[in-house]
Amino acid sequence: MGQGMPLEQVLRGVWAVRGRLALAVLLLFALAAAVVLTWPRSYVARGVVAPAESTGIATSSLLAPAGLLQNAGLLDNRPGGNFAVYLDALRSAEAVEVLARDTGLLAYLSALRRAGLAGLGREALGLRLEADLDDARTWLDRNLAVTQSTASITFSLELKHRDRTAALEALRLLHGYAEAKVRADLSELAARRVAALRAQLEAEPDLYVRQSLYDLLGQQQRAGLVVRADRTVAARVVSAPMVDQRPSVPNRPLLLGLLAVTVPLAVGGAGFALVLLGWQPQPRRQPWRYGPRRGFGLW
Repeated sequence: MGQGMPLEQVLRGVWAVRGRLALAVLLLFALAAAVVLTWPRSYVARGVVAPAESTGIATSSLLAPAGLLQNAGLLDNRPGGNFAVYLDALRSAEAVEVLARDTGLLAYLSALRRAGLAGLGREALGLRLEADLDDARTWLDRNLAVTQSTASITFSLELKHRDRTAALEALRLLHGYAEAKVRADLSELAARRVAALRAQLEAEPDLYVRQSLYDLLGQQQRAGLVVRADRTVAARVVSAPMVDQRPSVPNRPLLLGLLAVTVPLAVGGAGFALVLLGWQPQPRRQPWRYGPRRGFGLW
């Protein structure tokens, strides 16, 4: 088994091509920086919500006071109850339909599909240019972020959009729809239970059974009353949705700083690898000059 190349020889080989490596670093950094600087920027609409179950007068605690103690886990920090339904509703197909109906999301996505070289390619190939609900759902999955705080039970909602007003409007619509869906589901459930209990009471002759049914009926009527009276049944708004005055995505200074570190490392690593693989730069040829002793020849 042959011996490897000595470190001194490797360093000498890399030093011999230092000018080429520096030029490669400059070219690669300029190319990457041009992509970063020309990449379209987006506004980020942000809001902070907390589970309504976390408060003592939450709707869920009034509907089922012992539910939290039964389902809570010391090591399970996943959202549950009405708040879990709220989070899933934010990305549901119905939420996408609300955005498509009440905002200009489809027109915005259609304009993006027509723009740039990709749009010219789609048009040349006869591909679909108009955005549909599937495109809107893909866009929502990519641009809506739900992040749980590590210091509290709050959740941060962030939605990216190239238009500032549209970003704020879309986030408000998503929150309103998800909250309304949870409220409608609870109200419908309570109404169905009340109707079923009343029908059972009309047909039940036993006095003791009727008393139990009356207790259940009172609980469901209270549940329906709480749902109608409480404005928040799933997510309590800690910080109302808002958007910055300037676009913040992508973070250009951060990306340029990362490029200034990673590009030299990548080019240097490639130079070391080429030298280890046996690449040797060709020596420069000296120009032909006229010498007083040897006539024309190398100086």
